[in-house]
Amino acid sequence: LSDRHLLDEVKRLAARERDVTVELIAHLAEVEERGLHHAEGFDSMFLYCRQILLLSEHAAYGRIEAARAARKFPIILEMLAEGSLNLTTVGLVGRHLTRDNYREVLAAAKARSKREVEELVARLHPQPDVPSSIRKLPEVKPVVAPGALLPASAPTPAPSALPAPAVLPPAPPRPQVVTPLAPDRYKVQFTVSAKTCEKLRLAQDLLRHAIPDGDAGAIFDRALTVLLEDLARKKLAATDRPRPSRGTAPGSRHIPAEVKRKVWIRDGGRCAFVGKGGRRCDQRAFLEFHHVEPYAVGGEATVSNVELRCRVHNRYEAEIFFGPHGSS
Repeated sequence: LSDRHLLDEVKRLAARERDVTVELIAHLAEVEERGLHHAEGFDSMFLYCRQILLLSEHAAYGRIEAARAARKFPIILEMLAEGSLNLTTVGLVGRHLTRDNYREVLAAAKARSKREVEELVARLHPQPDVPSSIRKLPEVKPVVAPGALLPASAPTPAPSALPAPAVLPPAPPRPQVVTPLAPDRYKVQFTVSAKTCEKLRLAQDLLRHAIPDGDAGAIFDRALTVLLEDLARKKLAATDRPRPSRGTAPGSRHIPAEVKRKVWIRDGGRCAFVGKGGRRCDQRAFLEFHHVEPYAVGGEATVSNVELRCRVHNRYEAEIFFGPHGSS
């Protein structure tokens, strides 16, 4: 397959998958409406989907939620088929839809990311602020692999002959949580070390005059403000009194601080790569300063010739220009 044919085929298959999923959801809605899963020996649609349709727990839950929402608002099936909504979005907004708001809410949720839809839900159903809290997590004890234990009937070998028990790796850390609660209000939850917790407590004590209740959110905001200012100085040479650039010596790869500042502001701190279909990359992490005309062929470190690129697209453009092992 050519590149173009491959991409077209992927799009066709994705569209077909959406059509099949919509058909399944419509049928599940009718199965539940008729109570056919009861006749098959199941007291819930979830168990029916898990054991008869062999869907994963996540897939079963998402399709059942969509089926129930689509039974009330059939337009959901049309939007799922065209790809303007997905199952995650339907699961988030479905329980908040009413006869009065469903058209407006579904239109606002079209083609939105999960985070954007969560913010939409927070506007529809605001939650109160969560109180700041610090809680010590239970100690994680190493788990001995079952295979390392001897059967009860086996003779007890000498201690020196016993192999060291296999210790299973610790469970992965809990994911960080950033959840919209209401317009302009978020719940942020993460795990820190004892040293970091002690730093927080010390900051609370030192800031009692400004933050009497020791609110961790307010301290977190202050700390981030200072951190961002420090990062701007280090990465972009940001300053309240920028000096005119002295320019770049001929043949130098150095990008002046003034150029970096202007490029960063112009590109909005985001990868400026634009794909063939006109879509701009939305990556904001691991950004690099990219020479549009490569430095190796005489490209200068000027505002007009330097753009922000994420690491992936910087490497991609280097491979396009120089080949798989080239660099810009």
